[in-house]
Amino acid sequence: MNERELYTLWCENAKADPDLQAELVSIKNDDEAIRDRFYRDLEFGTGGLRGVIGAGTNRMNIYTVMRATQGFADYLNQEYASPSVAVSYDSRIKSDVFSKAAAEVLAANGIKVHIYPELMPTPCLSFAVRKLNCQGGIMITASHNPAKYNGYKVYGDDGCQITLRGAEIILEKINSLDIFNDIKSSDFDEEVAKGNIKFIGNDVTEAFYENVLAEGINTDLCASSGLKVVYTPLNGTGNKPVREILKRIGITDVTVVKEQEEPDGNFTTCPYPNPEIREALEVGLRYCNEVKPDLLLATDPDCDRVGIAVPDGDGYALFSGNEVGAMLLEYIADQRIKKGTMPANPVAVKTIVTTDIVNSIGKEYGVEIIDVLTGFKFIGEQIGLLEAKGEENRYIFGFEESYGYLSGGYVRDKDAVNASMLICEMAAFYRTQGISLLQARENMYKKYGMFYQTLYSFTFEGESGMKKMDEIMNNLRNDHPAAIAGIPVVRFDDYKAGTSKNLSTGEVKELSLPKSNVLAFFLEGGSKVIVRPSGTEPKIKTYLTAKQPTRTEAEILEQKLHEDFAKNFQ
Repeated sequence: MNERELYTLWCENAKADPDLQAELVSIKNDDEAIRDRFYRDLEFGTGGLRGVIGAGTNRMNIYTVMRATQGFADYLNQEYASPSVAVSYDSRIKSDVFSKAAAEVLAANGIKVHIYPELMPTPCLSFAVRKLNCQGGIMITASHNPAKYNGYKVYGDDGCQITLRGAEIILEKINSLDIFNDIKSSDFDEEVAKGNIKFIGNDVTEAFYENVLAEGINTDLCASSGLKVVYTPLNGTGNKPVREILKRIGITDVTVVKEQEEPDGNFTTCPYPNPEIREALEVGLRYCNEVKPDLLLATDPDCDRVGIAVPDGDGYALFSGNEVGAMLLEYIADQRIKKGTMPANPVAVKTIVTTDIVNSIGKEYGVEIIDVLTGFKFIGEQIGLLEAKGEENRYIFGFEESYGYLSGGYVRDKDAVNASMLICEMAAFYRTQGISLLQARENMYKKYGMFYQTLYSFTFEGESGMKKMDEIMNNLRNDHPAAIAGIPVVRFDDYKAGTSKNLSTGEVKELSLPKSNVLAFFLEGGSKVIVRPSGTEPKIKTYLTAKQPTRTEAEILEQKLHEDFAKNFQ
């Protein structure tokens, strides 16, 4: 069918949601709007679905959610005898509607459903999968995307996002389904009455809290530390669990940003609710100017990422995910050694785009550093591999540059509840030593050198944007630069081809990681540029590392690297 025929089909059949019908009517004379909604199916990637909320095959709506869930149900019934699935959702527009629609499809396919009775963070979904011995999980969230987005994350029986193999099978099953005729569904309330859909109880939430608290190292110092915190959940799921954990470790001087306290999928005071960017923290920073806290904490809507800001002169400085992750790793390693709780042969895991300062920290404390592809599920996978060998306790920390951290194996996804506790504990500990977090960061750089890292995203919307992204990646792969900002490229890694080429000798080695559309350029002197398309947004991301003796020199070099490499995206 062409786009106009699909549009007509939806007008005739998509009547379960009045909002969809109103939208379809409003675009009846707009060919471009119709094309954008129907030129393709919303892509089911390795993590699930993510897209703009609205009508059409290229949008997030109950029909695309139900079709994906039917494919997931067919996969589960093929792989398991009596599968069950845990379901959770965040504060986004229609998240509760989508979660119920997914539950209704699962129940209609004979799959037991465990669903949280209210919005809960992504790590709580991962925890529930494992705690309730489920064979799968569904989290309705678009993480840190703008308000017009929602998403659908799929989890396996290990509590990690679904494997590459699983995603491929699910996608194949989804593609075989007619969106209106091949979907089984049922009534939510009737399935609850039958016991086929059950609400997840407080006992599971309490078990989650206990596991988070068990990761503390110096929580006994928190109550007397005098630490003062401003916290914003950015209108998401972190409000209750983060505040509960901070209260339990004795951090009670917590000022919550009122405008961003309650769930609100419109994110009216933070249109792009991503703690990686300063704009999302602006309201919290205004509170800081009045309250004068030691720390600003900001968790994203599904509470799997956390950003921070700390006092710096008359204002507040934002720390990057690389900086916070590196500081947490050093803090955990140092304190566990001193307390005698460090396991033999400890392991930390990071993604390939995460700071290389971690390698120096690992060497200092005898921690093995494992590099994995971008995506926290690959960190969770490493925990699972250790668990399979009976060595899960070797894992002490994992993180990615995009503000995701985890210090224990109780979940297999990044956890901002855990990270918020550890960051506050670390700040409290340093405070008792007369050291601010700003000073602790500078001490780290003095010890290991300056690794200045930045991320730039280049957006390419619509069908033409997708083609442009492919063209750029192919050009960089097939005709890659010999130098960036005048600095020779000494090594070129192509993760899609699975090769690493030494450009000085011409020697080519195989990469051990799974194949992925990622390119890495290693420069003379230790600087680096990595480029990859986003798996969830119409963007190409570039990760720059400027390695220099001082921050000032590194910032200057970083700008040169960015200005030169950005020419590839024009």
